[in-house]
Amino acid sequence: MAGTVARDEIEVTVLLPCLNEAETLEVCVTKALRALDELGVVGEVLVSDNGSTDGSQEIATKAGARVSHAPIRGYGGALLNGIEEARGKYIIMGDADDSYDLSNLEPFVRELRAGHDVVMGNRFRGGIAPGAMPPLHKYLGNPVLSWLGRRLFGLKVGDFHCGIRGFNRDRIRQLGLCMPGMEFASELVVRAALNKYDIVEVPTTLQPDGRSRPPHLRTWRDGWRHLRFLLVFAPRKTLIWPGAIMFVLGMIGTGILTVGPLSVAGVGFDINTLVYTCLSMLVGAQLWLFGVFALIYGHSEGITDNRQADRWTRLIRFETCTAAGIVMILIGLAGSILAFSAWGSRGFGAQDLGEALRVVLPSSTAIGLGVMVLFAGLFSSLLSLRRVHAPVTSKQQVDSEYAATGV
Repeated sequence: MAGTVARDEIEVTVLLPCLNEAETLEVCVTKALRALDELGVVGEVLVSDNGSTDGSQEIATKAGARVSHAPIRGYGGALLNGIEEARGKYIIMGDADDSYDLSNLEPFVRELRAGHDVVMGNRFRGGIAPGAMPPLHKYLGNPVLSWLGRRLFGLKVGDFHCGIRGFNRDRIRQLGLCMPGMEFASELVVRAALNKYDIVEVPTTLQPDGRSRPPHLRTWRDGWRHLRFLLVFAPRKTLIWPGAIMFVLGMIGTGILTVGPLSVAGVGFDINTLVYTCLSMLVGAQLWLFGVFALIYGHSEGITDNRQADRWTRLIRFETCTAAGIVMILIGLAGSILAFSAWGSRGFGAQDLGEALRVVLPSSTAIGLGVMVLFAGLFSSLLSLRRVHAPVTSKQQVDSEYAATGV
């Protein structure tokens, strides 16, 4: 259909990422073309091929699809290529394994025409056939990641990782999406939400895929990649604020218990509690630093557009952290020397040991914090270095870059 009309007349592109999908590709293309025809939509089916070796390209062409070669390996790489190559005003992306109902595109077309930027499918509302989704994905992976998406980004989306979704091509291009792997699914919806795009859901169904081989998706590896991506995009809520709260509470408790025991409502707090308040300071500081690292990394890699990352980079630059770390280490060493000197001069009694620990524990914590802050400055400097991408000139280098995506 696309070959008989002008490029600017195509309204919908059905985009199918493909890597060795010869068993199911023809039926997917046929269903999509028939659905567009029944709706009276001027459209096309675009297969973004990731280097198939089973003849998928020829099958897609014979079935009536247009084929484009995706130079970047991975699920996200194929979709990124397809978004750039698509001719339609709207894109409806799906899978080429015949698990999604490509014969029912009307809800997506309707909502896109209504002006929504992103139209997400919801398999839990539409129906999941027996055996279509592993129990681990159905009852743990998808619900947990969808809940995190709603909590971290205010998304009103019930099926965060549904593989069939529609969107306005030009609006999505403006987001600067870049993830080459399976986490592309999270990147699209998260960036759309952060940029205040209009996102709605429509019911869709999921059937067991028609392939005889295992799917490309790897449960734990790809689940972790999605989770990691969410943490990078929301480090304030997941790392910085929890870390800051733990550190402040630990510091207050340490300051009070260093002076002497504390009794609250008949409950006593002494040396044992002091150990945990010091631990709270260390853990809180580490979480806070990890959150800052995530902000800097996301900004320097172009994953997030966070202008405050520059401020954090200046705050924990190497010179500042080195000076602060050395000061804390010296304070901790001075406190340790003072405590052991006082303890030794009193004859090493059990009571004197308890009093010495009130100084030793905060002092050792200060030394630990100093070392942590000192090396944090070095690590933040490494994260903020600009990377220079050399051109790829050989097939071996291309294969190496493909393998690095982990897909």
